[in-house]
Amino acid sequence: MRKRTICLVLVFLLLTLAAACKKAPEAEVPAEPEGFQDGTYTVAATLTGGTGKAKIASPVQLVVKDGQMSAILVWSSSNYDYMKVNGVRYDAVIEEGHSTFTVPVASLEEPLPVVADTVAMSTPHEIEYTITFDPATLAVDAK
Repeated sequence: MRKRTICLVLVFLLLTLAAACKKAPEAEVPAEPEGFQDGTYTVAATLTGGTGKAKIASPVQLVVKDGQMSAILVWSSSNYDYMKVNGVRYDAVIEEGHSTFTVPVASLEEPLPVVADTVAMSTPHEIEYTITFDPATLAVDAK
């Protein structure tokens, strides 16, 4: 019985020692705006939905100000005149032949469903898209 008790104590001590020596997890990049300092960042993003012809420039520029995060989305076309995010309409700014929008982003961890209105067809059409951010690519914007 004594040998068994000693063996159990040794196993317990070894497990405790192994747990104590385990490397602490590396600090994660915050994915929520309250974890960011005011500033400009970049993050890789993908666009899905629609016909697959439209694209957004990636990486996307993120601007954090007063705890609010916004993404600057540059579309591959100038034919988008507005976007809706959470039911709120955002009008395009046409820059260098591209529709550009600044829209709020609540989290980089969750896909962002949007609706974009295109005037490229005979009549305007609202098209549903999803923007997915890759938080692992988040970096301070060097510009």
